[in-house]
Amino acid sequence: MSKFADRLDNLSRSSTTRIGFHVAASESKSSTLLLVAGLHGTQATEAKIAANADAGLLMEQIPDVKTFEKMLETAGGVPLGVFVSGGDTEKANELVASGCDFLVLDTKAAAAMMGSEKTGKFLVLEPSLDLGMARAINSLEVNGVFVRIGEGQAFVAVEHLLACRRFVDLLEKPVMLILPSPVTQAELAMLWQLGIDGVLALPPHSAESLTELKKMIEAIPGGRRGRKTRIGAMLPFSGGAVSAEDDDEDDDDVYP
Repeated sequence: MSKFADRLDNLSRSSTTRIGFHVAASESKSSTLLLVAGLHGTQATEAKIAANADAGLLMEQIPDVKTFEKMLETAGGVPLGVFVSGGDTEKANELVASGCDFLVLDTKAAAAMMGSEKTGKFLVLEPSLDLGMARAINSLEVNGVFVRIGEGQAFVAVEHLLACRRFVDLLEKPVMLILPSPVTQAELAMLWQLGIDGVLALPPHSAESLTELKKMIEAIPGGRRGRKTRIGAMLPFSGGAVSAEDDDEDDDDVYP
């Protein structure tokens, strides 16, 4: 089982609002966002940077097995994943056998990669993805998604926040954001409040810059976010609109 996928799932569940009585004093503060360090994947020594994050992702090149095994040693126990595009499956499967913790697939990647049971599996989504296709992801055996927006832009724009919230509401899986640029602590806090579970910092970056980013994440006030909005069909009603869920609930009411 993927260590990164496991931790992400636990974080996503623990940050949602629970219903009922609980002892507040027993709750311990956990991370608000997970940080993934994007790596070029060309040199084994580069994996040292991942030690300053919660995971590392090889983005530009799939290395040979020997290089990858050296990267695992250099990362010091931090889980490493690989980005797979198109039909580049043979080398990816070799890395899975060597200890690759998770795979990140674009929507044009070979469907055969979805069958791997030894690693976590994530999809990269574009904001322009059709709503129906986005909802269909809930039926796939994937552990979460990475949303790619505004790459290279100097700031997080309002449209980025809207795109993030759209996927958070549509999906029943953890949602992570590929950061378009260096961000501020205030922007990270807004992303977390919107429901984002993790961020991916694109290369190149230094150990110092990742450490600073990690500090900003740790400084985000904890607590629990509100639950995701339920998006259901709206039924016509003389007094306004009522959702299909509300209509079902009304049927269960018993009147004297």
